[in-house]
Amino acid sequence: MSRARQPPLVTGISPKEGAAWTKVTIRGENLGTGPADLIGLSICGHNCLLTAEWMSASKIVCRVGPAKDDKGEIIVTTKSGGLGTSTVSFKLLRPERIGILDQSAVWVDEMNYYDMRTDRNKGISPLSLRPSNPLGIELDKGKIPQKDMELTFPGMSGDFTSENFSATWYLIENHSGSSFEQLKMAASNLKKQATKKNEGSLAYVKGGLSTFFEAQDALAAIHQRLESDGTERVEGSMTQRLENILNRASDTADTLFQEVLGRKDKADSTRNALNVLQRFKFLFNLPLNIERNIQKGDYDVVINDYEKAKSLFGNTEVPVFKKVYAEVETRIEALRELLLDKLQTVPSTLHDQKRYIRYLSDLHAEGDPAWQCILAQHKWILNLMQNCRNEFISGERVGVGALGPEGDARPSALGRLSHTASLNRGGSLRTPRPSTWRFETPQQVQFVEKLSDVVIGQLPNFWKLWISYVNGSLFSETGEKSGQVEKSKKNARQRQNDFKKMIEEMTNQLVKLIRGALLPTTLPQAELGLCGGWENKTELTGAWLTQIIHTVRACHEALSALEIPNDLLQVIQDLLLELRVHCLMVTLLHTTDDVKRLAEKEDWVVDNEGITSLPSQFEQCMVQMLQSLKEPLEIKSGEINVLQLDQVQDQATELSVSIMKVFINSLEQLSTKTDGDINAAHNISVDLSSPDRFPGVQEGFSPTSEQRLLIILSNCHHLEKRTFLNLADHFEKNGLTGTEKITRVSVDAVRQLDRNLFEAYIERRADPIAGSLEPGIYAGYFDWRDCQTPTGVRNYLKEALVNIITVHAEVFTVSKDLVPRVLSKIVESVADEMCRLMQCVSSFSKNGALQARLELCALRDAVAAFLNAESNASFKLALDALPQLHSGADKKLLEELLNKFKSSMQLQLTCFQPSCVQPLKR
Repeated sequence: MSRARQPPLVTGISPKEGAAWTKVTIRGENLGTGPADLIGLSICGHNCLLTAEWMSASKIVCRVGPAKDDKGEIIVTTKSGGLGTSTVSFKLLRPERIGILDQSAVWVDEMNYYDMRTDRNKGISPLSLRPSNPLGIELDKGKIPQKDMELTFPGMSGDFTSENFSATWYLIENHSGSSFEQLKMAASNLKKQATKKNEGSLAYVKGGLSTFFEAQDALAAIHQRLESDGTERVEGSMTQRLENILNRASDTADTLFQEVLGRKDKADSTRNALNVLQRFKFLFNLPLNIERNIQKGDYDVVINDYEKAKSLFGNTEVPVFKKVYAEVETRIEALRELLLDKLQTVPSTLHDQKRYIRYLSDLHAEGDPAWQCILAQHKWILNLMQNCRNEFISGERVGVGALGPEGDARPSALGRLSHTASLNRGGSLRTPRPSTWRFETPQQVQFVEKLSDVVIGQLPNFWKLWISYVNGSLFSETGEKSGQVEKSKKNARQRQNDFKKMIEEMTNQLVKLIRGALLPTTLPQAELGLCGGWENKTELTGAWLTQIIHTVRACHEALSALEIPNDLLQVIQDLLLELRVHCLMVTLLHTTDDVKRLAEKEDWVVDNEGITSLPSQFEQCMVQMLQSLKEPLEIKSGEINVLQLDQVQDQATELSVSIMKVFINSLEQLSTKTDGDINAAHNISVDLSSPDRFPGVQEGFSPTSEQRLLIILSNCHHLEKRTFLNLADHFEKNGLTGTEKITRVSVDAVRQLDRNLFEAYIERRADPIAGSLEPGIYAGYFDWRDCQTPTGVRNYLKEALVNIITVHAEVFTVSKDLVPRVLSKIVESVADEMCRLMQCVSSFSKNGALQARLELCALRDAVAAFLNAESNASFKLALDALPQLHSGADKKLLEELLNKFKSSMQLQLTCFQPSCVQPLKR
């Protein structure tokens, strides 16, 4: 058992060299325990197991196959011992060609001498089996090209078996380097061969001369016997007997050799049939091979085999070949139909389309497969676009995930815009989007993105297919010229206008579908049925329209990158222009609504400058609007500035003015609201950390109507001096025109509101103070003509000053800047009333004049910081109406009483000092 497990070892082979199929005997050790144990035998790398015959554990007989290696080892493999080794090698001899008249000890395979030319209609001449070297000297092949030889010897040949044989050609081709002595030796060899052939024939005749004579004598004797016996075929005659003998000899020969000859004829027939099958097995196996390769998808192999079969058997007259070739044509026709069906099946990749077109072209399919594919793709893309719209209209699509042609989720061809980016373009004008904003994206936005995905995903391949059709690369990857390429280019030139119409139809369909979703009023009524139907969908804001503009621009840029002519894409540019204008108008209109709602957010909280957050919110709203319009108003390549259009410019200016007026109207409405309309939570708050703030306002204080007037007056002042100027700068930076008109109208409107509110406030505060003067003067039946010596300023004047101080405190609490303006108007009203009252007095006593002068001077000196030209004039007229003081004692008394008044009311009158009312620097 241990010896059986040892690997085989080859120690000898006999013979050690030989040609292919030479029978050899292999000797060695552990060569197997039996025929079933032998599982491998290779000689020079060729597997010889099929011809191996196991004789014993030390001997195997086999035939050497046609190995590639000239010399190699003998390797035996057994189940029991595994892979063996060898100590000897075998040399494979390459067989030499044996001439038809050369002696050979082995049978010569005639297949080696068949001229396997593709032109099977040409017969094989026996002369083709010629000796390789008729001159008998060493060959010395020249390096002269075959074409040069054909040009030098036109109509001649270097083949010495040819009728047009040229000896010069043969010598140049085969003995260009031979010396003259070698050529003389070659001539001598030719002479010897001719002499030998003649001598051989003569010797053959000399050696058989006696036989010829004997045959001549025998024939002469037979002739005499026949003449003497007669030539008639009568019974018993010599002729008849001779015929009978020959017939019996023939029958006996037939009897003896009939079976042998029958077997020989059958063997010859079988051999011939096998030779035909072997020689033409390619044709006989072709139908089955075509079917198998079609199932595997190896269409290139099928086409190559078909071209080969067509060149060999396309014009055959052999019935069996015609029958098999007809079956091949049937299979090829089925392949044409299969490929055409695959070509028109959608969706398919551009690579597959080109491949199927090339296959059909190589198979000589009828019609123009490339154009049929273009037509099918065109129809399919149009259907995809229309189906995209139908899905959204019918409500079958929810969410924004784009589905590929096979229904699987895939990323958008455009790349989705982030939510943050959309808000930065103006989305913050609206309520912030929740985390589920994707599922709340308007259907129109989803539709435009999906439609753009369809166009960008399909139209580039469609255009590239046409370009390949035009330049002929569908049929030749290398671009080399051929009949098929030239035919393709010719067809493309003829169908150029048709293809242009296809592109126009697809771009027009894209534009119509987007118009139907966003600009339905721009479509004819007849097309609304196919492209409209979005009436029940959500109205889009400027932010969503901006995203749509971004999507359409990306689509246009992707198509432009394909080098599609601009005139075919002009409809998309026109659509973009209208979308930009629409986005501008919608954004302005929505901003108007947003500005209206700003009044609801007024909390009446004032800052150090007496301004609430409302002007800042308004400015921020306008700035965000301009930022959101930045992308729609941006001028891309090939686009025009929408603001250069007169109609658009006028509309944008009017809407901008309308926004300003809406805000100013909101301020006016806030000023007219009653106290009950103001939310109790909206209390006036002040910056208590500021030392300039009036400390009397407590938490929980609600603004009165007069305080609201002051706050709005302060806001109006801020709008005029800052906000409107800032907005004008923002308008100019963002390219909006009509800034001067917008600013002028806005300033005029806010000034008018300021005048109205100021007059209303002065009317509410000045009239009660001025109205209280006359009753206060004549209280207690006071008479200027009969009064006591003055002891001081009477209470009515002090009350009037306290009321003015109250107004001062109210205004100062809101805004220091308003104090001079309001107090000057209040003082003017009071001075005018005092002047009227003094002028109405018919006469004054001495004490009455002194009392009146005291009170007028006390009032004038107390509010000196707020005197203007009108109030100064009123005080002067009032004093002029009084009798003059001539006594020095009266003047002294007047001065003492004035000083007493000022001293007693020093604290109250401090607020009237100029240092307290100086406006804050801004």
